[in-house]
Amino acid sequence: MARRRNLRGEMPFLDHLEELRWRILWCIISVMVGAVIGFGLVYYFNVLELLVEPVRRAYDNPDLKLIYLSPSDSFFVTLRLAIYAGLLLAFPILVYNVWAFLAPALKPQERRVIIPPLYGGLALFAAGVALAYFAALPVTLEFFQKFQTESLQATLEINATLGFIVKMLMAFGFVFELPIVIMILSWMGIVTPSFLREKRRHAIVLITLLASFITPGDVIVLTFMMMVPLIFLYEISIFLSVGIYRRKARREEDFEIDHTPPPGSVETQ
Repeated sequence: MARRRNLRGEMPFLDHLEELRWRILWCIISVMVGAVIGFGLVYYFNVLELLVEPVRRAYDNPDLKLIYLSPSDSFFVTLRLAIYAGLLLAFPILVYNVWAFLAPALKPQERRVIIPPLYGGLALFAAGVALAYFAALPVTLEFFQKFQTESLQATLEINATLGFIVKMLMAFGFVFELPIVIMILSWMGIVTPSFLREKRRHAIVLITLLASFITPGDVIVLTFMMMVPLIFLYEISIFLSVGIYRRKARREEDFEIDHTPPPGSVETQ
């Protein structure tokens, strides 16, 4: 997908649009192919069982099954899970196309700063989903199950139940992107390490409110379950921001040294 560039490596505007169109097209195709592969994985490896298992443990019923109200529900639930799987499978290709489109406009130093967040975000997202699945989700389901009375009979519908589970997994995954967001804001010069340190108390309050909002149920257990990792990630974000600004400072020093006229030159007289 090579496009003509001038001597400075710049591309005409229309060629930029053409390249953007092809990048978007390849991203769409990769997601579609990933969804097809994901459909096979979800169907043949019974991923639905992994999502239903925490519900069975919470209700202490190994034979529990979700109900569906329409003949097409089972297919569309599998299709939605396949799309989620397709996005994860296509993520490296999506990152590559975003990177290939932006890289020519970035300096070498900026490229080295951008690459880790692009792929590190997937690892943090997976860590957040794992924490939700193995820790937060079981506690939440057990909490809600305690409100059962002799007058109520649990009839769990597949769309509502899986919707709740997937939203909770996604919420944890996206919240764990905090270091990536702060890295990008630091690289853009919007936040500084001193600002992050000064606003640490405010950040803890916001993290507490966010954790309380995202994690319904047992406030003490679930709130701290999300607060502790987020506070830890916030401290890591400060460390990463310090590294970014140190690199900026060294780059500015190198620029000044390279542009300092030698002694005895006309500019120094």
